[in-house]
Amino acid sequence: MEHFGTIRAPREIIFGAGQRRALGVVAARLGQRALVVTDARLVEDADFAAMLDDLRGRGLALRIEAGTLPDVPVESAIAAAEAARGFKPDLVIAVGGGSCLDMAKCMALLLSHGGQPQDYYGELKVPGPILPLIAVPTTAGTGSEVTPVAVLSDAGRSLKVGISSPYLIPTVALCDPDLTLTCPPGLTAIAGADAMTHAIEALTSIRRPLTPALTQERVFIGKNAFSDQFALLAISLLWQGLEKVCADGTNAEARAQVMQGATYAGLAFGVAGTAAAHAIQYPVGALTHTAHGAGVACLMPYVMDWNRPMIGEDLAQIAAVTGLGSAEAVIPAIAALFDRIGIPPTLAALGLAEDQIDGVAEQARGIERLIQNNPRPIDRAGMTRLLRAAFRGDRGLTH
Repeated sequence: MEHFGTIRAPREIIFGAGQRRALGVVAARLGQRALVVTDARLVEDADFAAMLDDLRGRGLALRIEAGTLPDVPVESAIAAAEAARGFKPDLVIAVGGGSCLDMAKCMALLLSHGGQPQDYYGELKVPGPILPLIAVPTTAGTGSEVTPVAVLSDAGRSLKVGISSPYLIPTVALCDPDLTLTCPPGLTAIAGADAMTHAIEALTSIRRPLTPALTQERVFIGKNAFSDQFALLAISLLWQGLEKVCADGTNAEARAQVMQGATYAGLAFGVAGTAAAHAIQYPVGALTHTAHGAGVACLMPYVMDWNRPMIGEDLAQIAAVTGLGSAEAVIPAIAALFDRIGIPPTLAALGLAEDQIDGVAEQARGIERLIQNNPRPIDRAGMTRLLRAAFRGDRGLTH
């Protein structure tokens, strides 16, 4: 193993059951005028109301933005930021799932630097620090509470778009697994499978040639000594807890394992990056309108099989932390886990039509920042073969 690594993370990560009750103290140290970003469902939640009372009790003035929509349409972020500008917040607090956290990142960016989200698409376009941000996740999946990414949907583009910058990493991540206890089984499965995919793609991403400028020229630098350790911790915890929590959502121990795993996975891919499964899911998701986590998890075993000639050591490490007997057992075991928790096993089951495969191959190949992160190169013919394998449910077609 090369002794090189980097981690970009919040200034403070607070994890544990009941730790949401620290929000008022944490917030009062960062600002006095807090813009609280959530969605229409959570704004009626008793835990959310208690957090607001805590904030007010610490003397903070609050403005509530409860209009977060799934996948964060660009127009909604622009409108919400403009509506909040007169409040002059000095702090942003996000409470909710990945979309709420991404919405808050985007609003904090626009309130700090102006312009429109389109000005910042891609990597390293954010010119400087944004408003302090506290992220309080209520699902265990995206890892957005610790990552440098905000993902948005832009009606002018066929695919989701991302803003990637270390300046987007929240100042504080406040992770209380009790907030996930009411998450329904289907969403729990999709979010947890998304986290497992983050961890696997971070661990198996390309190892780039080491230069002094690598960490400054890229947001996602590929696998490294630090990200590998977080990825393996994530895989271990998710392997232990994900199936249990899908079967029994009241299992507090499993809830904690899965949320901690999702946070570790975010720390891993937030620096290493993701790869082909995510690249393919962007066009697949646009065509099938299926949940992101379901799509990347459906694709993950097929991508792992494609990458198998390059990831033998990584598979052996996964086998070690999951208690599987050998590296050869890993890919079938991951596929079986996803099947047991209800992840669609093929692209056909996701709703993709066979005559859409060529178009998906072309679009996925064009997402270079992700395809270049894949450990085994994928040319156009290879991408088509991989997609046909995932469509038909035959991993042997990847070889």
